[in-house]
Amino acid sequence: MPVNLSIKNAPDEVVQRLRERAEKHHRSLQGELMAIIEDAVREDRPATPASVLAEVRRLGLRTPSESASLIRADRDGR
Repeated sequence: MPVNLSIKNAPDEVVQRLRERAEKHHRSLQGELMAIIEDAVREDRPATPASVLAEVRRLGLRTPSESASLIRADRDGR
């Protein structure tokens, strides 16, 4: 059975950015929020070689040591 959710006291700046995002995706604000929530709870799927390569390129990594440094910095930041 569907449940109604609400977000109270959302900052105006956040709401405006959500509206802009919804418009960009040709959705209502409600539709955009549902898409964000669905994406957030979607089960993780195994990464494909193509998606891993795309992420490596996006990050600009060239050597294994660069990757290790990035992972170490992320872990240290937690």
